[in-house]
Amino acid sequence: MQKVRSELESEIAIRQVIQFFFYEQWHALRLYCAQKSIRVVGDIAIFVDYDSADVWAHPELYRLNENLEPEVVSGVPPDAFSATGQRWGNPLYNWDAIRARGYEWWIQRLRWSTQTCDYIRLDHFRGFAQFWEIPANEPTAINGRWVDGPRDELFIKLRDALGGLPFFAEDLGYITPDVHALRENHKIPGMAVLQFGFGDPGAHVYLPHRLTPDRVVYTGTHDNDTTLGWWKTASDHERRAVEALVGRCEDGVNWAFIRLAQSSVASFSVVPVQDVLGLGSEARLNIPSKREGNYHWRMQPGSLTRELADKLARLAEVTDRLPHPIPVPTSQDFVA
Repeated sequence: MQKVRSELESEIAIRQVIQFFFYEQWHALRLYCAQKSIRVVGDIAIFVDYDSADVWAHPELYRLNENLEPEVVSGVPPDAFSATGQRWGNPLYNWDAIRARGYEWWIQRLRWSTQTCDYIRLDHFRGFAQFWEIPANEPTAINGRWVDGPRDELFIKLRDALGGLPFFAEDLGYITPDVHALRENHKIPGMAVLQFGFGDPGAHVYLPHRLTPDRVVYTGTHDNDTTLGWWKTASDHERRAVEALVGRCEDGVNWAFIRLAQSSVASFSVVPVQDVLGLGSEARLNIPSKREGNYHWRMQPGSLTRELADKLARLAEVTDRLPHPIPVPTSQDFVA
């Protein structure tokens, strides 16, 4: 390490300066947002990459072999969307080793997140109850097994260390009763995506009349097509169901979905800016399991107009979603 620090001293210094100024600017932005009663939502992936600083610095916290290569990797089993499942390839945690250290790594990770954002979306929440374990030599996710995660113990430790759990859970997909129980035990809101609600009666759990306050409702997420893109490829059954619920959408099905989300009883309503702008599939952010070509779309300057702002403001007012004043962070809140 001393040799590396000496050889790479100038490169390390450059990165330290870049990170210092990034976080100075980020905290200034958060302060400005707080003064305007705007909350910032962050996102935490449940797993980290094999080539990450975390695995390099703490290999004992991951399921690695004697050559420091993954023994098992992450993913999800086959489902209606993929006959071979999804093999994400992240190394899986050695939860016994993490537990023996009092979940210190997770506490540090989430503490830093709460210092940079107001709320945190926990990705792949079901992995905290059970996760899909795939042998590293398997090319697909077919030959895996469900293994128990840390469950309640992790969230008890996080609440004790952080003083609360400002999280909501990405609990979509194949969700078993124990996953719902884990989320409900710790009063962590789950998610509902309107685009998923029109396929069949079983999908109606995602529609406004079936929601409860312990939900965060989305018109669509970063993993979905935009609402207009989804509408163009929706089945006839889905289209009829949408029209039966919302009637004629003179200003577009995207605004019909925005109204449904905003007028629901869900604690939070999340609307991708692409839906506000009425954009199609050309503005989609991500296609899950597709490795290339994602996250290329950028909003252009001038896209958000006063007319759109007024329209959103009137809707927020009538649906009781106007922002409430929030405590303004101090410099002490940003100390790692």
